[in-house]
Amino acid sequence: MKKIGLIGGITWQSTQLYYQLLNTRVAELLGGQNSCECLIESVNFADISAKQAKGEWNALHTQMTDIAVRLEKSGAEVILICANTMHLSVPTIKEKITVPLLHIAEVAGNAVKEKGCKKVLLLGTQYTMELDFYKDILKNRFGIEVMIPNEADREIVHKIIYSELCKGITTEESKQLYLDIIKKSKKEGADGVILGCTEIPLLIQQEDCDIVVIDTTKEHAFAAVEFALS
Repeated sequence: MKKIGLIGGITWQSTQLYYQLLNTRVAELLGGQNSCECLIESVNFADISAKQAKGEWNALHTQMTDIAVRLEKSGAEVILICANTMHLSVPTIKEKITVPLLHIAEVAGNAVKEKGCKKVLLLGTQYTMELDFYKDILKNRFGIEVMIPNEADREIVHKIIYSELCKGITTEESKQLYLDIIKKSKKEGADGVILGCTEIPLLIQQEDCDIVVIDTTKEHAFAAVEFALS
């Protein structure tokens, strides 16, 4: 089993999901008392969030890269960033590490294709929805048509992530707001929705929707286990 290195704390709410999913999946595949071999370096999300809001992406790229290097030096054989948005740092990180880094957008793209979707709604932070780093992979590498919510709805999605989900708060009101946005996308031709923020699965699951739901947290964790056991 290869050792998985996790860049966590972005946020700890989703990082604990990763840890649970990784260990559950290893146990399912190997049986007995097997669990995942992993390392986690967890950041202070208040620091990350403040830098994001100020647009200090170069500082974040450096911070993410330094963590990845430390994880590799500590024995990690594959790296996971436990957040969608901070995959913005992947090009910088890859210049400094020699072990693979599993890109969450590539994992999401594979899941979309496997489930037969052609046009998907991308939900996430405003950075993930509005910048091109994520959408370009889905479009250019997988031929997937990507929709994002309108500006007002993007603000709703982003606000709920940062003010509620990042703190482990889930409400029926916020869930309904998300479901309304997903329903709008279905009317516009979407046959799937990518939960492109690792906290959104705390609020939305497949049973809540009548279009295909791509849970990037679960897909990313399972892909890491598949790699670790290959």
